[in-house]
Amino acid sequence: MASNSRSNLLLFVAFAALSLLVAPPSRAEDRVLRVGTLKLIHGITPYFYEKFAPPGYRIEVVPFESPTDGKNAVLTGTVDTCIHGIAAFLLGAAAGEPVVIVAAATNRGMGIVADAKSDIKSIKDLKGKRVAIFPGSTQEVVILERLKAEGMSISDIQPIRLSFSDMPAALARGDVDAYVGAEPGPGISLANGTGRLVEYPYSTPIGSLNMILSTSEKLIKGDPERLKLIIDMHKKATDYAMSHPDEMVQVAMQKLGQQRKSIEMAVPNVELTWKIDDEFIKRAKAYSELMVEKKQVRQAPDMSRAITEQFM
Repeated sequence: MASNSRSNLLLFVAFAALSLLVAPPSRAEDRVLRVGTLKLIHGITPYFYEKFAPPGYRIEVVPFESPTDGKNAVLTGTVDTCIHGIAAFLLGAAAGEPVVIVAAATNRGMGIVADAKSDIKSIKDLKGKRVAIFPGSTQEVVILERLKAEGMSISDIQPIRLSFSDMPAALARGDVDAYVGAEPGPGISLANGTGRLVEYPYSTPIGSLNMILSTSEKLIKGDPERLKLIIDMHKKATDYAMSHPDEMVQVAMQKLGQQRKSIEMAVPNVELTWKIDDEFIKRAKAYSELMVEKKQVRQAPDMSRAITEQFM
């Protein structure tokens, strides 16, 4: 009898151990909140999430070079949320991709910079010049609108396809005459003396709207509580970073590998935000309409579906 009990006990222990080995790691994985962002100073907010993480949760920040890569990572479930430009979002939403804006992320953070040795001092002076632009970016829509306001079009300049991180070096080498960049790019060019600020392009109908926090429809439906945790952190981290600019500089230096001077010049041109309010929706709709007008999308997405105030 004792022998049977011992055998049963050993069998139970063996099964318990086996179940631990073969059990899916979902519970542990569920405690890791994966958030994407761009390698830009106005994508710095997720690096402050850890300060406000719920007990037992770990934050994994995944940096992306391209807004489209960030948006696609949301759709594939590689990350739960991602901070990226609204243009990439609207391109996806207009194509029927199940991506949704759940919070605002950044205003400003853009700059049109010319070679300091050139005679380029205004948008009109870009005529015939080599201008670096990142296709599919918020900045592309902005420069098209600024050119239009000056009675020009994209055919009046020589657009050069370039990623944001490559723009300051290309300008310094003389590969381009100007660029429509994202911080800390303009800050770098101004700090090292190779660039001259043409303008911060916020006079269009979309104002200073730039980046948003996106997620997938699947996650909204399947795990809204998980999203609520992330968005609550996003709100607190945004407010904290904006009220601690010195820490923002330190984190940006650490994560972006830039010099203090360039980061300090970039920070005043960055407004971290989180609210989806009437002004945000108005600017987002204006953005969508501009993309249709400029034939970047065939038709505007349904903005009532593309933006949710559920987590506000």
